[in-house]
Amino acid sequence: MVTRQFPKPSEIFDLLHFKPIDLNGRRRRLNSALTIWDLRRIAARRTPRAAFDYTDGAAEDEISLRRARQAFRDIELHPSVLHPATDVDTSCEIFGGSSALPFGIAPTGFTRLMQTEGEVAGAGAAGAAGIPFTLSTLGTTSIEDVKAANPNGRNWFQLYVMRDREISYELTRRAAKAGFDTLFFTVDTPVAGQRLRDKRNGFSIPPQISLGTVINAIPRPWWWWDFLTTPELEFASLSSTGGTVGELLDSAMDPTISFDDLDVIREMWPGKLVIKGVQNVEDAKNLVAAGVDGIVLSNHGGRQLDRAPVPFQLLPDVVKAVGDRTEIGVDTGIMSGADVVAAIAKGANFTLIGRAYLYGLMAGGRQGVDRTIQILRDEIIRTMKLLGVSSLDELNPGHVTQLRRLTRDEREAHGAQAAASELTAKAEREAAGAKK
Repeated sequence: MVTRQFPKPSEIFDLLHFKPIDLNGRRRRLNSALTIWDLRRIAARRTPRAAFDYTDGAAEDEISLRRARQAFRDIELHPSVLHPATDVDTSCEIFGGSSALPFGIAPTGFTRLMQTEGEVAGAGAAGAAGIPFTLSTLGTTSIEDVKAANPNGRNWFQLYVMRDREISYELTRRAAKAGFDTLFFTVDTPVAGQRLRDKRNGFSIPPQISLGTVINAIPRPWWWWDFLTTPELEFASLSSTGGTVGELLDSAMDPTISFDDLDVIREMWPGKLVIKGVQNVEDAKNLVAAGVDGIVLSNHGGRQLDRAPVPFQLLPDVVKAVGDRTEIGVDTGIMSGADVVAAIAKGANFTLIGRAYLYGLMAGGRQGVDRTIQILRDEIIRTMKLLGVSSLDELNPGHVTQLRRLTRDEREAHGAQAAASELTAKAEREAAGAKK
């Protein structure tokens, strides 16, 4: 028999502790976000559809983006037991300098359109966390203002080669003068990808107001207040800003860029020169042979060629081919610290986050970017401790298995086997019919 008694009020109050009410709405909603996906949901609520979809969307049917995220979901992590990892070191050396974490902030265009603090929030948060920040050629904050926001941290610049070469050359000179230490020469955008969400939303720079825009903006007055009461959007390289994003890119980018352009920029740039947008092993070999300081495996977040290779899946082959001769970064699809750990274990030297950073920015400005970094940092440390590793150098391919539903070869073999089985069955049916 269980002995029961009437509870004493004092005992009840000892068991119940009411959580203090936080009157700061931004801090409250950010603290409620436990994952990057949580930040994405907050961002979707607080940002007009056209701006949110510009960040969230990809090219055409968005197959590349879904595959990239699925590739990270399809990993199996292998912990080592009885390997204490109480003190975890997440720091690394990358492109001639240090980073407190194995990821940095990727270049993103039109960032102040997502949330008015834009690149200043990203650069400031990156500097505070001890990680690199990358400014895009199509950024909405000047090179000099990013330097002012992150005066002592590592700033990188992402360069498009424009039709007017002098624009690219001048940006290169300005970034060098401002002390940016690494240049990302981007090669995956000869023309703009077909971004259908932007077309369907009528997304343009500057935003064009329609009845649908007004209806969508009604529950988000704070975004419009910020947008209309802060300085006008300025772009690092574009003097004309009318039209869709695709039209702007097509008018500015040059599809004829070649190794000759790479040679010119290399002569001008005093720091590390990294090629961003590598998507096959042969190109990786050729670029390393050309003497670049590093490569970033990227399909531009799935925003250019849909059905392009998944960078994370391409990583092992590239590491095998050139990993002993260059440093390799990877992006696209990273939504958790475990994704970052998996990429490092598979041989990447570094990773970059784009959408994850912008989800935090849209969810809460600078504080939202800080929250993004905190979430990823905590996930990286926890994953490493559970794996039983104390430093990034201890991670190796044995810690990760890529669980593929079917590889291409397996699909082809499966299809051939099925066809052979069908032919055999057909022959058996015909033989049985002949006997009758």
